[in-house]
Amino acid sequence: MGKRIIQQARGHGSSTYRAKPTAFVYEIRYPKKLEGEGTVVKILNSPAHSAPIAKVAYSGGSFYIPAFYGMIEGQKISFNEGIKPGNILPLEKIPIKTEIYCIESRPGDGGKFIKAGGNVAVVTRIVGDKIMVMLPSKREKSFNGRCRAVIGKIAGHGRLEKPIVKAGKNYYIKKARNKLWPRTSAVKMNAIDHPLGSGRGKNIKSKIAKRNAPAGRKVGLIRPRRTGKKK
Repeated sequence: MGKRIIQQARGHGSSTYRAKPTAFVYEIRYPKKLEGEGTVVKILNSPAHSAPIAKVAYSGGSFYIPAFYGMIEGQKISFNEGIKPGNILPLEKIPIKTEIYCIESRPGDGGKFIKAGGNVAVVTRIVGDKIMVMLPSKREKSFNGRCRAVIGKIAGHGRLEKPIVKAGKNYYIKKARNKLWPRTSAVKMNAIDHPLGSGRGKNIKSKIAKRNAPAGRKVGLIRPRRTGKKK
């Protein structure tokens, strides 16, 4: 009897395919109400995030945000005014061509966009009551002027420059975030282990999964827009 394919095993949610709870112990968002200024208490390393995490203390407690490039412990950051790295301001108060990150999707949600290491967005223009921001994907997106953002560029931009020499190191990096690695090609498996397996060689099968197929059969081309060779 064959095993369940990898998609089924991961979807089951066993401890083998689950990130450690301690990896995501830090909630990366800033509070809904911020006044005055805060202090960077500590810069932390989180295995679940690609950037260093900064713990910021303020009058109402503390919160965590991705650290910006050049941040130091004990640094003061403002929540109301001043165009300096680390300050958290509404987009309507941020000048054009300013680098920002950790942008709110809706006013008060604590930051949803641009949170990975080394990423940065730029305020490009103002259209009515909307603020246009150029994302790292080079796509322009409009935001409400009351949405807040952190000024600066996220630290950790050089994390990919150092080579990962050993495969085992990359395995544990991915495992900390519950990422599938290494990924075995389906056509390299045995027929009993995957619907696309065997065939005595890498013979790519153009298989279109049915819309109502179960998890073990929904592999290959999933609801493709088109099939066949391009002319």
